[in-house]
Amino acid sequence: MKHSIQELRKIAEKIRYRIVRNSYFSGTPHLGSCLSCVDLLVTLYWNILEIDPNNPSSKFRDRFILSKGHAAPALFQILGERGFFLLSKLENYGKNGSIFGEHPPAPKYLSGIEAATGSLGHGLPMGLGMALAAKINKLAYQVFVIVSDGECNEGSIWEAAMLASAKRASNLTVFIDYNKWQATGRSKEILKIDPLIDKWTSFGWHAVEIDGHNMEEIYNSTKEKNRIPDKPFVAIAHTTKGKGVSFMEDDNNWHYRIPNLEEVEAAARELNIKETNLENRRILRH
Repeated sequence: MKHSIQELRKIAEKIRYRIVRNSYFSGTPHLGSCLSCVDLLVTLYWNILEIDPNNPSSKFRDRFILSKGHAAPALFQILGERGFFLLSKLENYGKNGSIFGEHPPAPKYLSGIEAATGSLGHGLPMGLGMALAAKINKLAYQVFVIVSDGECNEGSIWEAAMLASAKRASNLTVFIDYNKWQATGRSKEILKIDPLIDKWTSFGWHAVEIDGHNMEEIYNSTKEKNRIPDKPFVAIAHTTKGKGVSFMEDDNNWHYRIPNLEEVEAAARELNIKETNLENRRILRH
């Protein structure tokens, strides 16, 4: 592995805290959805994706699409930490005219973004198109997509799943951030999406279930895909909404709630982050 699990966990703690702090400063939601996919993103960007922040447009780069676009605050922190742009630019998050909003912008506006997403169900079809383009152009890059469990309500997901299987898009990997919640309730109570592994298998995919917070499992799952080389690969990643901050975990109120100062400070303690003068910084930024 390129980085040790201990190193990845430290990065994840830092990213999680910045996401919480960013919500406090900007007054923007979707904390729970952001926190559930941090371990997937960190493992991808530090140990799996073949990318170069200094050459983000290389035709040989791996492609990543965050189909659950409402988790963009997590992706922005990841890209900044990874060196695609200066982290200081994120101080403009949520301000008028900023390229940093609640969903990823068009790629031309921000280095490291492959597709503007937000309308759920669109990221996987776009990722499939990129994967098929690689095969047509005889390029070896891989395409990775993170979708939410709620996105599996969308017909476009299953249309893309059928086409990927028919075209044997073995260079396409999907991670399902299965945190068991949607905006208004439990995923399994909104629509009957269980059992996900049986559904994806029946659509012709090589499907596995993993712990979406176990970075070793996440990393190893991408090696498992090579065992069946003529199928697209999906890892159903069991996650916890709000992961990493105890009072946010599995509480769907944090789909919309904004933390107050005391809650940000509590999150900092849980995530082993030392920071002071948060209130003064909030006043200066506003």
